[in-house]
Amino acid sequence: MITVLIVEDEPQLLRALQINLRTHGYHPVTANDGTSALTAATEYRPDLVVLDLGLPDMDGVQVITTLRTWSQVPIIVLSARHGPEDKVEALDAGADDYVTKPFGLEELLARLRAAERRSVPAPETPVVTTKDFRLDVAVRKAERDGEQVRLTPTEWKIIELLVRNPGQLVGQQKLLLEVWGPAYAREAQYLRVYLNQLRRKLEPDPTRPRYFITESGMGYRFEP
Repeated sequence: MITVLIVEDEPQLLRALQINLRTHGYHPVTANDGTSALTAATEYRPDLVVLDLGLPDMDGVQVITTLRTWSQVPIIVLSARHGPEDKVEALDAGADDYVTKPFGLEELLARLRAAERRSVPAPETPVVTTKDFRLDVAVRKAERDGEQVRLTPTEWKIIELLVRNPGQLVGQQKLLLEVWGPAYAREAQYLRVYLNQLRRKLEPDPTRPRYFITESGMGYRFEP
């Protein structure tokens, strides 16, 4: 049974989510603030996390950041914050998906199923060494010219998809669905922004990429 940690400070919504997820075959664990959420995540090691951002003791983004120091559990944000800057902040902190309130139960269940599929472990965890940088996907460590390079959780997700398919085209739709989820299937500009960031951090000449190649209108390739 899939364990879902629900972090929500509104008692009625928390109870409704608990009942509905149990009805649909999940094992819900609940927390009503950030501190108890982090304690529950350590104790129960959930398979999925559903997280409100507006918590009484700390911001939900802080919960995401703390979780990401030791866990790659899929995190779906549920929030009344609709602004694009809020979504970008949560996703960059390490959230896997973002659902705005009010929301439908069927939509949330679909997001949970998608997060489950994306969290299936890959058969191998590559270490990539090029003339210009080294990537260790298992520990999410990047080095360039002997110096450590900080990459965001979202950048690591993109890198992992690309380096697991060296020399092969990875389509825009696949990247968008697996990195951000179904709500972002048409947001190709997200990919452009993040690939440009990766090139600035890793390519010797970001204006003439050697490793992270754009196939116009189709997707991206990693050339080792």
